[in-house]
Amino acid sequence: MYFKVIEQAKEILRDTLKDLNFDIPNHISIEFPPNSNMGDLASNLSFEFSKKLKKSPKDISQIIVNQINLKQVDSIFQKIESTGPYINFFIDYEIFSKELLFSIDEDYGNLKFKNLKIILEHTSANPNGPLHIGHIRNGILGDCLSRLLKKSGNDVETQYYVNDMGRQIAMVVFGFKELNLNVGGDEKLDHQIGHLYFKVNKTLEENPELKSKVDMLIKEYEQGNDEDLNETFKKYVEYALEGVKETLARLNISQDKFVWEGQFIRNGDVDKVINNLIASGYTKEDEVLCLDLEGRFSIEKELVLKRSDGTSLYSTRDLAYHINKSRLGDLLIDVLGSDHKLTTKQLSAGLEILGEKIPEVIFYEFITIEEGSMSSRKGIFISADDLIDEAIKRSKEELKIRRPELNPEEIDKIAKIMGIGAIRYYIAKLSPEKHIKFKWDEALSFEKGCISIQYAHARGYKLLKKANKNISLDKINNWNLDDLEIDLIRLLAKFPLVIKQSAEIFRVHLIAHYTQDLATAFNKFYKSQRVIGDENEELRLLLVNKTMITIKNALDILGIESPEFI
Repeated sequence: MYFKVIEQAKEILRDTLKDLNFDIPNHISIEFPPNSNMGDLASNLSFEFSKKLKKSPKDISQIIVNQINLKQVDSIFQKIESTGPYINFFIDYEIFSKELLFSIDEDYGNLKFKNLKIILEHTSANPNGPLHIGHIRNGILGDCLSRLLKKSGNDVETQYYVNDMGRQIAMVVFGFKELNLNVGGDEKLDHQIGHLYFKVNKTLEENPELKSKVDMLIKEYEQGNDEDLNETFKKYVEYALEGVKETLARLNISQDKFVWEGQFIRNGDVDKVINNLIASGYTKEDEVLCLDLEGRFSIEKELVLKRSDGTSLYSTRDLAYHINKSRLGDLLIDVLGSDHKLTTKQLSAGLEILGEKIPEVIFYEFITIEEGSMSSRKGIFISADDLIDEAIKRSKEELKIRRPELNPEEIDKIAKIMGIGAIRYYIAKLSPEKHIKFKWDEALSFEKGCISIQYAHARGYKLLKKANKNISLDKINNWNLDDLEIDLIRLLAKFPLVIKQSAEIFRVHLIAHYTQDLATAFNKFYKSQRVIGDENEELRLLLVNKTMITIKNALDILGIESPEFI
């Protein structure tokens, strides 16, 4: 709705400038004032003409406003005023509210399809154990971003890059072949792989002479001639992935495609990359083949392309992978930890040399848990599964205190929704550049955060169910809105605009903040206003209905369920 209103404000200003014989600038800035007393929209257009006309911005804004005659235009604005250097637009909320509430349906927030294919890679954890608390920030950010970009009109494919040729998985295979270590039992397979890897790592630290055998396994697997070895690598990678997929599913995260890096060795893509880089003149070879990036790109650290024994490196295979993604999509996005900044610069330089697409990279800082709030399983790591279990357990304990009337099945169901939602929201609400220290009392708060938003949705749903009636705009005769209702209207109208702004900068925390603001405004309305039985019952029920739709659609972007009761 604000797209239309903002464009109408710009059109009024363009027509007025034309009438005044002022030059019309290419861009007319429209913003939201800090408070509603200053209008619903504002423009600082007068600053554009101050120097040229040798008048103060205040005088120019008054000249422009004096020229505007709202009676001559079909306007959604009640009045337009000059306040200092600003031109302030005040919306006619009877017209605005009718159009807005009519436009909100189950697809509210979906923007026009852009015909842009995006390949978004996220999570991509090594298959040498379960996902840990660091990985879930990657996965949740990537999943939320995928949902946001789809909502904003893009065709998005998510990918998980499987490092089946790395040293870590070779160590797992070494443990099986040389140390007689294996998996079995009831524990999740990825956790079993993690324990196996831990034991192998300890053995290699105590017996460094065995590391050459791991090197030999890497070389043999890359050559691909030993079918039994190939199957062993595949088996243990799939063991790890099976557990990873289960954890991702618990967090409401799905991946469209799992891409194994080994295919780029087998199909010759890595050799093509190396040969093309050699032909570019940017490589040099001493004991290893590397890419010299110091001159053109001012990157001091060389990018090694091939080891002295002829085997490729992750970086070389990553170049081949990104070229493959370039063929599939118009835009590439990678979600990576901030410790990958140097390797990303090197990768981007290599892709630029090859004339390929360079990915947009969302770097995130790391996540920790407040000291003493959880203990690692068997002293090895705090896994994502541990965090999920703890969130659900704490949610159950809180529910038993707050809602003693619920039966065990209801508590289990709600606790799962609350616990997963709390984790996802706590991570999504902060910009990726900020470090996260996970605090349980904040994440599981009923007063602010995910649970308060879910609670607002449950409140609204309960109210609509109690009213049990079809609500229609046609039945509403009185459109005199009070301040709390107008606050809700304003926030509802901003939803598509927030989606557009968030998608343009590839950030989801703006959606999280918006959803909290909307839930807070609804809770104020709910506590202060009588709905059922009020003379404005139809209008208020309609407002509740449209708010519930918007909260649900916003939480969907964050991958969070909207419960019918809490």
